[in-house]
Order: sequence, then C-alpha cells, then structure tokens
Amino acid sequence: MATPLLAQPSAGSDLKPVPVSERNGVLEILAMRRDPFHFASERRAQYGDVFAMNALGIRMVSASGAEAAQQILINKDQAFANAPAWSYFIGPFFNRGVMLLDFDEHKHHRRIMQEAFTPKILRGYFEEMQPVIADRVAKWRSSDPARSQAPGAAGKVKMMDQLKQLTLDVAAEIFLGVDLTPAEADRLNKAFIETVRAGVALVRKPVPGGRWWKGLRSRKVLEDFFYEHIAAKRATVTPDLFSVLCHAEDEHGNRFSDDDVVNHMIFVLMAAHDTSTITLTQMTYRMAEYPDWQEKARAQSLELPDMLDYDQLAELTTVEHIMDESLRMCPPVPAQPRMAIKDTQVLGHFIPEGTMVVIPQMSNHRDNKYFTNPDVFDPDRFAAPRQEQRGHRMAWMPFGGGVHKCIGLYFGQMEIKTIMHHMLRDFEWSVPAGYHMPMDYSALPVPKDRLPVTLVRR
Repeated sequence: MATPLLAQPSAGSDLKPVPVSERNGVLEILAMRRDPFHFASERRAQYGDVFAMNALGIRMVSASGAEAAQQILINKDQAFANAPAWSYFIGPFFNRGVMLLDFDEHKHHRRIMQEAFTPKILRGYFEEMQPVIADRVAKWRSSDPARSQAPGAAGKVKMMDQLKQLTLDVAAEIFLGVDLTPAEADRLNKAFIETVRAGVALVRKPVPGGRWWKGLRSRKVLEDFFYEHIAAKRATVTPDLFSVLCHAEDEHGNRFSDDDVVNHMIFVLMAAHDTSTITLTQMTYRMAEYPDWQEKARAQSLELPDMLDYDQLAELTTVEHIMDESLRMCPPVPAQPRMAIKDTQVLGHFIPEGTMVVIPQMSNHRDNKYFTNPDVFDPDRFAAPRQEQRGHRMAWMPFGGGVHKCIGLYFGQMEIKTIMHHMLRDFEWSVPAGYHMPMDYSALPVPKDRLPVTLVRR
C-alpha cells in the first residue's frame, strides 16, 4: 500500500509531497512522549527529514535537522508565523505573550520589552538576585528534619522541588517585587504548572478536572494577581521586571497598556521559572552522575569569592559548559512549532497554507552530523578547540532562533550560573550507582521522581 501524502504540489512543480504516518495519532503522541529520541530516529529512518502525522486534533509536519530549522526560523519569505502555532497549544493560557506575536506587532512589543533586559538592567537584577540565592541555598536542609545540618550531614532531597522553590523565590523578588506569603507562592506555582501542562492536553476542551479546564482556571488566578498589583507598580519605579515593564518605552515614547503588561508578565514569568528549573535539574543530575565534572566545577567556584561580581560570572567556564551540554541533551522547550500562512516549502517538500510545522529541537540536539557520540554527556564539546555547536547555526538552539529567540536568555544564564555557584560551594550531591533519571515528556521535560539526591553540606 502506498504511503499517504499530505498534499500534492501544483502540476509542474519540482517540490515533493510530504509523507504521512499511517499510525493512529494518539498512539504516535504516546510513543513520542515515551521516548522522543527513539521516536524521532525511527520516523526519520522511515520517512526522511520531513513527514506528517495526526496529532492533538491536527495534521502536523515534523521537519528535522539544522537546515530545516534554519529555513523555518530565519523565515526569509515570512511564510511561517509563531502566533497561530503556539496559540493552538498555549494561546488560551499565555494569550499575547511576546512569543505569540508576529512580524511588525512582535517587533514593536519586543523593542519595548528589550528595555527590561539591557546590560545595565541585568546588572541591577544580578545585584538584587544574588543575596536571595545565597540565603536560600544556605538554608537548604535535608529532607529528614531529625538530621543535623552540620558539615557532612546528608539526606535524600527531591532536588527539582528545591530548585523550583528557589527559582520561584528569585522570580518573586526580581520579576514581581512583591512579598508573597507561602500560601500565595504555592498558589502561583500551582497556577504556572497547570497553565503549562494544559497546552498539551489530549482533551482540548474545558472538561471539569481535565488539564485544559485547570489551565483556564489557573490563567484567571494569574491575571487577578497581576491586575491587583499593577496600579502600585505604575506609581513607583522599583528594580523588578514588573515595574520595568510598567515604565519601559521605545524611542518613540510608546508604552505597554495594562493588558500588555499582564500578558507579558504571565508569559515571561512562566518561561523564566520553568526553563531555569528544568536546566538546573538537568545540571544537578549530570553532576551527580559524573562527579568528576562536579568537582571540576566546584574547584573553579572555590577560586572565586562566595559573593560574585557580575563580571566574574564569565569566569565560571566549567559551569557554563555543563549548562550548555545539559541544554543540548534536554532543552527545556523540546520543540518549536510554526504555522505556514501561505503555500511554501521545507527542504524541497511542499507545505500548504495552514499546515502546522514543528522543529524537533530535542532530537536535533542529538544529530551525529554535528555532535560526536551525541548520547554521551560531554561538556568539553563546547570548549575550544572543539566547539561542536558551531558546526551549524541551528545545530544547538535551546533558546530558539531567528527573531523569536528567547529575549531573556542572558537573564536565564545569569541566574543559573549564580545558583550553581552557591550550590557548589555549599553542598556536594550524589545519586546511587546505576541511577537514571526517569523523564516525563508529556509537557515540558521533567523527572518523574523529581530527582532524589543525597545532599551533603560541605
């Protein structure tokens, strides 16, 4: 039986039609969530770099490889749009966040928002952030409250929970500038988790108790929080992102409306909080799995003062390479969807208008065309002279690419390095021999067991 095709190009065209997987769409999604690397390898071997499948109620094209990613993300003929693609997944929950805007409107909003991430502003965030991080990490305790917290004390700790709470504390201080009670912090944290998970719900209707329903409920919680505080933020300039967005303006004096500020705060806070937590969790796991790398990173941190100057972050080269390799092996945002807004092509395949096209960057990061032994943790691949990520501009793209490249990437790297610096100076951690972190890929990639480690105070 012939393989079904997405759509035939017009007569006389030299474009190829996209082959379509005949497998049930739900089964395809479940297989992809169970093991995205095996799924991508198997489908690529069967269909090539470009194929389509039925998924989450639509027909979706997967375009693998750095060349496809470059064509789609650089988007020279403006054939692909972010908003209709991401909106299908997260639109009701992260409405009009900067990633859900396109072309001139996106450029306008990004120009204003960029004022919140200038080098001067980043230095200010760092000065506010580091004391919070140092204080919270120093207070980490064993999961066993009966244990002493003297040097050498150890206990099983769910590191993802610790890191998630830490990044939320940083976000509350640096992004919100609002004192949160523990109950408020828990409520916001739960709301962010539910809004993220809602985007990949199999049942995409507000059925009570379902992911979609919980996401809509949580979006309202977040909106109410930001609208409650926006008048105070408009009235006074403070060094937090919430205030900066309330007062930021472009060269023509344009400012964000209240609705703009609320939409951008919900999106940016989600993006910063979740992506940093996922990256830190991966780094913690890799340094427990490979203790030599943990010791190498610690030695570098111990050569620097406990409280860093902003410029000293650049000296944490081992932490940076571990971070880059962790982002390669498990990018926090595993795929980049786009919508074709006119007939176009990818790698010589005909893509009709209205087609969802997805760049599977998680599997792209394991492409042996650019990365030696891609399934092996090897931070040295990012160091000179190898620098394997430079084999193609889209070979390594954990922050996306093109005009929608993550606007907060330098903030995220700054936060992650600072947290890891203090973790390395205050603690050692390990996992049992043979432990492999079990992953849940049903939304953003997180460990099913929340990464239990033996944490030892130094």
